[in-house]
Amino acid sequence: MPVNPVPITSPNDHRQYRYRLLGNGLRVLLVSDSQATQAAASMAVNVGHFDDPQQRPGMAHFLEHMLFLGTEKYPDPAEYHAFINQHGGNNNAWTGTEHTNFFFTINAEVFEESLDRFSQFFIAPLFNRELVDRERQAIESEYSLKLKDDVRRMYQVHKETVDQAHPFSKFSVGNLETLGGSEDMLREELLTFYQQHYSANLMTLCLVAPLELNALDALAERYFSAIVNHDIGKTYPDIPLYSEAQLGTWVQAIPLKEQKRLTLTFALPGIDNLYRRKPLTFISHLLGNESEGSLQALLKDKGWVNQISAGGGVNGYNFKDYNISFQLTDRGLGKLDDIIRLTFEYIALIKQQGLEDWRYRERANLLKLAFRYQEQIKALDLASHLSINMHHYGVEDLIFGDYRMDGLDINECEALLARMSPENLRVQLVCQELETDRQAAWYYTPYGVRKLCADQLSRWAATGDYSGLALPKPNPFIVEDAQARPDASDSMVPTVVAEAAGYRLWHKKDDEFKVPKGHLFLSLDSDQASADPRRAALTRLYVEMLLDYLTEYTYPAEVAGLNYNIYPHQGGLTLHLSGFTGNQETLLALLINKARERNFTEERFNVTKRQLLRSWYNAAQAKPISQLFTSLTVTLQRRSYEPLRMAEMLEECTLDDLHDHVRAFYEKIYLEGLVYGDWLRREAKALAERLSHILSLVSTPSGESARELVDLSGKGTVLRELAINHQDSAIIVYYQSNEASAEMMALFALLNHTMSSTFFHELRTEQQLGYMVGTGYLPLNRHPGMIFYIQSPSAAPLKLLQAIDEFIADFSYAVMQITKEQWEATKIGLINQVMEHDANLKTRSQRYWASIGNKDYDFNQRELVVAEIEKLTRADLIKFMMQKMRTKHGDRLVLFSTGEQHKQLPALNSDNMITDLRAFKLQSGKFSL
Repeated sequence: MPVNPVPITSPNDHRQYRYRLLGNGLRVLLVSDSQATQAAASMAVNVGHFDDPQQRPGMAHFLEHMLFLGTEKYPDPAEYHAFINQHGGNNNAWTGTEHTNFFFTINAEVFEESLDRFSQFFIAPLFNRELVDRERQAIESEYSLKLKDDVRRMYQVHKETVDQAHPFSKFSVGNLETLGGSEDMLREELLTFYQQHYSANLMTLCLVAPLELNALDALAERYFSAIVNHDIGKTYPDIPLYSEAQLGTWVQAIPLKEQKRLTLTFALPGIDNLYRRKPLTFISHLLGNESEGSLQALLKDKGWVNQISAGGGVNGYNFKDYNISFQLTDRGLGKLDDIIRLTFEYIALIKQQGLEDWRYRERANLLKLAFRYQEQIKALDLASHLSINMHHYGVEDLIFGDYRMDGLDINECEALLARMSPENLRVQLVCQELETDRQAAWYYTPYGVRKLCADQLSRWAATGDYSGLALPKPNPFIVEDAQARPDASDSMVPTVVAEAAGYRLWHKKDDEFKVPKGHLFLSLDSDQASADPRRAALTRLYVEMLLDYLTEYTYPAEVAGLNYNIYPHQGGLTLHLSGFTGNQETLLALLINKARERNFTEERFNVTKRQLLRSWYNAAQAKPISQLFTSLTVTLQRRSYEPLRMAEMLEECTLDDLHDHVRAFYEKIYLEGLVYGDWLRREAKALAERLSHILSLVSTPSGESARELVDLSGKGTVLRELAINHQDSAIIVYYQSNEASAEMMALFALLNHTMSSTFFHELRTEQQLGYMVGTGYLPLNRHPGMIFYIQSPSAAPLKLLQAIDEFIADFSYAVMQITKEQWEATKIGLINQVMEHDANLKTRSQRYWASIGNKDYDFNQRELVVAEIEKLTRADLIKFMMQKMRTKHGDRLVLFSTGEQHKQLPALNSDNMITDLRAFKLQSGKFSL
């Protein structure tokens, strides 16, 4: 009897794996994870929008939606979503070019019941005629939601400038126009499409659960063997993505957001077969280098670009776009020819000097270490990732395939580099001030296309002396090997290892994940950080200037798996270091020394300031619901400000103003830090001494900055309208707890958990109010809260608020209908979510750091909240809703925007409107953290 092949696994992976081929041809990967608190399943089907019938763009996507809406065994269209939600899980799906992926996670105790429901999607879906029209309205809402999304708008331009006989050219999302016609006709076409494309031999299933492999095997056999195998052979047209006519072209398109981006695209064949040696990964490692002498360093020094990325681009069964993208400065826009010429010089330099074994081994060694100390991911992410990998790799490489770099094949690299030539080039320029003569279908993007002229091609092909360009030197940060220290931790949670006036450092040695990695968080509080919009804007600019200035010096460390980020918060800024511990202190010393230099030039100041202003102005082009979410925290947190307000303040600021602000920022500092991972206690103490010494040189001790939150108690319904230029309307209704107790955290979390599935079904699926519909548990400055949100192409804010209020008013009756068993299952579902086991070092470190930020110094807030959830009854929930949410006098904040197509409808207004945000925040009571 043949032995089933087994995937190669990391020495750091405690899970067990088994590969199975069911009798119906379904390929299955079973994953037994004894540490998981939740189970997950993912089905990947080799069907995507490339398979859409020519006359029905969006059919694969439409089918993905319809599969969720009832099966012969479970006909209720809301049942699956409600079951998953009730038992602490979540579910979703996506449709890509060649694959569709369905996945969910749920409490492990009900995994079998959930698989019974899930498997029926692929055995006996109903495709209920009554739901056809409703769901194509949902597709229309999804399409409408992204009408002003520049990624979608440029994607459509790309589709129109490839060979139109290639399936990539198809419109993938669908809308009311492409899915038009009678419900009966569309349903018939849907059934035909399902029968022609959904077959067991085109599917891959991954199950992850804290169950024995034999038990998982039995579940796969029991629930998925009935999927029909139509024995469908999969072929796509053997047509190149670009014909000769589409190569050697210059495409320019106008975005809605202000941006200046140049992309050089080289057309390559499919690369799936190259995964064992990953030659493109190696080439990108050299082309995307950011250290001294690199293409990015040279072009930044010249003031032409802000950033370069190499290696992205679409790929599929017979094509790979290899993209080199440049984020241009204003000056760079006038130097496009020089930028392209220098890029070809750098490619020539790589061809001549870069294909060396030691360079390849540097990159391969990083992947080897990453695999050896592979950190676990959540069961849901693992299941989804592996089910897709099963379409690309053999069984042995399902996990290892992403990490393999078996050796440098110079011929392979040379063949790929030979295609990176002017003759095989497409240039795309995205900028607001361009001449265009066409408009893309569906997203209305203005664009133009012209052929590259012979002069340009010959100029770019002529390589010079590589002046100013150099390949990277050996990376001093790369370690050949790394070992986690076996020392056990001396405490269950972080403890303070050093504390004095102006600083406190926490530490915990990890002894669970056993990886030679660490996470180091350092938060600097300063009263000057964000006392007003001007200072908040200058703090943001300081962070951006620092990150820009540090790039060239720290790039080798980042390549070697030592990552860092600097980000602003209400009270100051935070530095977060992560990665292999061997050189973390070296990197920290480098960061501190460079940050103290502050050698900011006038030119980089102007470029970075312009970039930051652009991102703030572009915020006005984001989806309405995204803008409302930003405004929610701005409205409620005293030291948060609207992007446009900060932009207004920053416009007039000079480099001298920035230097003055930085000086004032550091005059009085409070430092709080956490060292977690493969760091010993004595090392953390020694680090604290060095940090204390450095602080004493630049500042005097200070207390923590106050984090203040507006208190909505006694305010009733407060409304704030935002002027957003979009066809959709949007609304957020926020309820706030007036105390930050474990009891209120439990109540708000359970209320959200109980409501979310029904709210989604009622307002999105039944009432068709929009695609972006939901509820959320939202703690701000530790105070629990709950939000209801909708972005709607069909209804104005007044109707949306009425719909939310009606839902809340009726929901207490729904709670009364819940059986005792369902209520207990709902609570267990939430408890399992709250207590979900940290999958890896990163997740654990973030939880510890959030606890410190919330002053949860016993690190037991989760346990306290769970104890309160266990006590809550249905009567408690109903009583709370009656008192705080059903009454017209309930305290809440309503943020909304009126869509362009809803301006003529009855308006939402009240006497209790925020017209002056600054005055509202100043006059309101505050909660302090």
